[in-house]
Amino acid sequence: MHSNRGQALNTPNLITLGRALIVPIVFWLVIDGHDAAAFFLFVIAGISDGVDGYLARRYNQRTELGAYLDPLADKLLLVSIFIGLGIRGDLPSWLVIAAVARDALILLAVILSSLLRKPVEIAPLMVSKLNTVAQIVLAAFVLADEAFNLSLGVLRIGLIWLTAALTVVSLLAYLRNWLKHMSQD
Repeated sequence: MHSNRGQALNTPNLITLGRALIVPIVFWLVIDGHDAAAFFLFVIAGISDGVDGYLARRYNQRTELGAYLDPLADKLLLVSIFIGLGIRGDLPSWLVIAAVARDALILLAVILSSLLRKPVEIAPLMVSKLNTVAQIVLAAFVLADEAFNLSLGVLRIGLIWLTAALTVVSLLAYLRNWLKHMSQD
């Protein structure tokens, strides 16, 4: 599945690692109210996600490390922005809790499956991909709205409810798949 196992610290993985390392900076920028800087770093992180994926595919530099590191870096960035915006009151706390709890429950299910010697294949569902897109769009819109006073109130509310719905639906889909997997002999 993954090639170049011996070159774990290739260019795509270094880009991904850089994205993971900016997470505390973005979190601080959000908490401290530097929304324009947080927005631009978030955009740069998004571009870097596309670049590292392109490089890994184009130059056959996919690695097992990258397969784990890339989604982890993305999730850390999104979770930190959600928590920061929630702390500030720019996202409702119930949404932040739902999004973080969803990710924690999925992670716990994967760990529990491994501990019970029934490891699950980690593959994102389509609804999960849609949920991630909604979270990214919501985070970007809220940061941009706060940074540049765009008055996106109605759009923000719509994105909040869309993200909430996709969070619940994706958690239920993962739960259904996990329960089915765990009940198989």
